[in-house]
Amino acid sequence: MRRAGGQALSLLAAPLNVHILKTLAEGPKELIDLRRSVGSPPQSTMRVYSRTLIDLGLLEQQRQDALSGSSLYALTPSGAALLGVGEILQEWLNESPDGPIELGSTLAKSTVGALIEGWSTNIVRALAAKPLSLTQLNRLIPKVSYPSLERRLGGLRLASLVEPHPGEGRGTPYRTTWWLRRAVVPLTAAAGWERKHLPESAPPIGRLDVEAAFLLAIPLMALPDSLTGKCRLAVELQGGASPVFAGVLVHIEEGRVASCSSRLDGEVEGWVSGTPLAWLRRMNGHGNGNEGLETGGDVGLALTVTDALHAANSVNGDLN
Repeated sequence: MRRAGGQALSLLAAPLNVHILKTLAEGPKELIDLRRSVGSPPQSTMRVYSRTLIDLGLLEQQRQDALSGSSLYALTPSGAALLGVGEILQEWLNESPDGPIELGSTLAKSTVGALIEGWSTNIVRALAAKPLSLTQLNRLIPKVSYPSLERRLGGLRLASLVEPHPGEGRGTPYRTTWWLRRAVVPLTAAAGWERKHLPESAPPIGRLDVEAAFLLAIPLMALPDSLTGKCRLAVELQGGASPVFAGVLVHIEEGRVASCSSRLDGEVEGWVSGTPLAWLRRMNGHGNGNEGLETGGDVGLALTVTDALHAANSVNGDLN
């Protein structure tokens, strides 16, 4: 399964990709010098990785000498922007409950890999809503086999992205950790990069992506004690002739999130709606305020919620 943000994070999960991009950020290099700078991997491996990055438009070859045929490898604006996503991913890795993890390391590869697999199989979407056991996940996600779900859930637990949650009945329920909820920041940054730099090959942002992002992020909000009401947060997706909306309905009681549902119907006091790009920029601290987002009803409630969502997930970094 391919999900929004997965391709960008997969590129950054590969240590050699990270080392190549970081090295070329310092300036163009010939292939032999680039290979030496990134640890002298086998020549065949180096060529495969560099060719993949060139095909994706992250690197380019600059002819140095027409007679000798030599050329320099250089970072493109798209490659530099992916490094910006890498900086956001590094900030998230620094927050690991087990201690900072260096992007480009073997541990970062396995950790980001576990996140990608949990995201792509909808395990993250399911657990963001409520704690579930493996058996319950198996019923919710029938397209993934029980052994595959078990392996992915084990990877998420090993990476400290999920943890056991006390519960009644058979099976051990698992819940998202605070750190997994913070992963919405690199996930949305990666999805934003794909939309801008790989528009033809990147999967579109879908309903499950939107729901998962909101369900992960909403519990991180800090709201004033005086705030009470229901607010609808909606994203307008591509739906042909008529618009299709996905998002959440948040019920707030005295500054506390009493409930958060992916069902958008029902009476609300305030609402916010916008395109995926507008929401991506708002959740990652880019743009001017609520630029691109439309509010209605109790505008004060709507703006307070979006501001809190922005504050909970803001990072430094350039996605352009």
